[in-house]
Order: sequence, then C-alpha cells, then structure tokens
Amino acid sequence: MPRQSVPRLSEVIAALENLWPAERAESWDAVGTVVGDPDQDVTRVLFAVDPVREIVDEAVKLGADLLVTHHPLYLRGTTTVAASTFKGRVVHTLIKHDIALHVAHTNADRADPGVSDALAGALDLRVVRPLVPDPTDPAGRRGLGRVCELDHPLTVRELAARAAERLPATAQGIRVAGDPDALVRTVAVSGGSGDSLFDDVRAAGVDAFLTADLRHHPVSEARAQNPQNPLALLDAAHWATEWPWCELAAAQLDEISDREGWDLRVHVSKTVTDPWTAHAASSTTPDPLGAPN
Repeated sequence: MPRQSVPRLSEVIAALENLWPAERAESWDAVGTVVGDPDQDVTRVLFAVDPVREIVDEAVKLGADLLVTHHPLYLRGTTTVAASTFKGRVVHTLIKHDIALHVAHTNADRADPGVSDALAGALDLRVVRPLVPDPTDPAGRRGLGRVCELDHPLTVRELAARAAERLPATAQGIRVAGDPDALVRTVAVSGGSGDSLFDDVRAAGVDAFLTADLRHHPVSEARAQNPQNPLALLDAAHWATEWPWCELAAAQLDEISDREGWDLRVHVSKTVTDPWTAHAASSTTPDPLGAPN
C-alpha cells in the first residue's frame, strides 16, 4: 500500500474549489476561505451547515484542521472581528486553534451534484433535471433546485411522512399546504429558502414542491394560481433541507483523498443548528394531514 501524505490546506481548498468553483456563486454571496494558513497541514475535516459557536467548539474538540460550512460567516461584510461579538468570537476561536474555515454556499447549490441532489437522494427521489438550469452549463445538469420523479406515486400525506422520517428531526417538522390525499408523481426540491422559485416550479408542471422557509403570501398565491390542479407544498426546516449536502460533500472529499493518497479523516457534524427549538401544536385545530393531535 502506497504511503499516505498529509495535504496542505492549499491542496484541500483547491480540491474543494474544483467541486464548487467560487465563480458559480451568486453575486451577492460570500464564499471561499474565510480564515486559514495555506501552508498548514490538514489531517481532519468537519462538514456542517452553519459556522456557529457550537460547531466551532465541536471542531476544536474533534481536533479538526478545517471546517467546511454551507452558510457563510459574514454574508453582508463586517467592520470588526472583535471577540466581543459572537461572529468575532468564532474567528478568534478558529485562529487560536489553527482551524481553517471554508464556505460553499450558492456555488454548492448550483453544483452537479449539489445541495438539492443530496436532498432528493435523502428522499429517494430520482433527479430528472435542474429546476433552474445554469446557462453556463452545456450539459444542462447544473443549476438551482431539481425536478424529480417518484418510482411509485405517493399521496401528499405519504410524501410528507417520508420527508419527516428521512430528514433530520427539527422542532418544525414538515408543514403541508394541499390535499393530503392528492397523488404525487413528480416533485421539485430546493434546499434552503425556495419560495422565490415558484414561477419555475409552476413552469415545471410538477405535482409538489418541497423546500424551506415558505412564507404566507407566496404560498397563498402559489396555491391560487391553478385552483383546478393546485400545487402541493411541503415546507421543511431550512437546516434540515441542507444538512444532507454535508454527507454528500464529505463523501466527495473522501473520494478525492483516496485518489490523492492523502492521510485525511472527514467527519460530518450531527449537531442540530436549526434555530427553532420547540413546537406547540394548536390544541383545537385538527392535524393538517388528518391525524389526531
């Protein structure tokens, strides 16, 4: 067996940038390496959705040299990294413990495979095409969201139950708008906030759309667009729809590590960083899927 080598941060980042090129991120996004010495050795990597204190503490405890997150630390920029601020404390902790931070956000959303592929895979959906194709991709496989098919039709109730079972547990669970007994054969999925994609979902002609952060007015309007054949909507927690990408991304880096002969251990955080911590069901309102409270 050939001797394994310890990669430098610059080598690992080059591999990640090949998977999720920064130029494919949205113009408003903040992706790439936030902290880290390009010459430092990397032997352990942790993947997570959010670069919050709990995750950084986990990286310290794990002995990670690199933390890769989906969400940016500073999306809108900053004028300070003082440790008196919670994001500044994250930066100080990372640097103090020689942990680099790299972000792959909308560039990972657009990738092939990307965030929505991982979400579809978690639900055993067969990906057909991107929901919003990337015009720079001649193969037509990159883009935002995915249009998927089910191997066998499910009711909306059954699809919601599958999502609740397969996605990480959160206080929110799965909210549903639509007839729970309607049959679903085709589904659009988009990890993260997805109600800006309703026009594309309608154009795709799918039976259901599973995403996160659905708001009242866009949902009401989307449901009213076609009253004869209304779109079923499934709203999961934002964090839960993006966490499956961490497992996909870790597997991709593992494959690269094996190919390159790196001595690298890759981990996925299972710490729940969804901000909602509890849910109280209305005591006088029947369950929307027809089950008793």
